[in-house]
This record gives sequence, C-alpha cells and structure tokens, in this order.
Amino acid sequence: MTTDRRRQERTEVDEVAYISGDGSSLSCRVRNISDHGAAIELADSRYVRPLFTLMLERNRVIKQCRVIWRMGSQIGVEFLEDGT
Repeated sequence: MTTDRRRQERTEVDEVAYISGDGSSLSCRVRNISDHGAAIELADSRYVRPLFTLMLERNRVIKQCRVIWRMGSQIGVEFLEDGT
C-alpha cells in the first residue's frame, strides 16, 4: 500500500506552462495541481534545475518551485512561499 504524503488533494488538469530560469524557458504540461504543488510533464526532466519559476499559460499565474521528485518525463514540485 502506497502512502500519499500530499498535504492537499490535487486537481487533475492538462495545462500548458513554462519553466524558466537562467535566461531560458522550457515548455511543459501541468498534469495535476494544488495550492501547495503540482505534477509536471516535460520532454526531458534532466535539464530542470532544483529551483525554478513556473508560469501557467492560461491565467499567467507565476509560482516559484522546488523539485521534490523525478520519475521519467515527470517531476513533482512544491510551491515556495514568497521570499523562500
């Protein structure tokens, strides 16, 4: 039996977003999201730094993120508070 360590239920979505940092940008898809984090799918997760900025295309929401896990083409992130 797997223990789910999430603080909050996530909402399933399929939304285009962009990962940015170090002057570059990478297209991705947010697969599920909550107030505290998200699961993101991208072509190659090896090039994503441990800390980055995520911008959701639809509503232009910007989140500072920390990578919590990596599995193939997906990463799980925690949203950071302002100034963290």
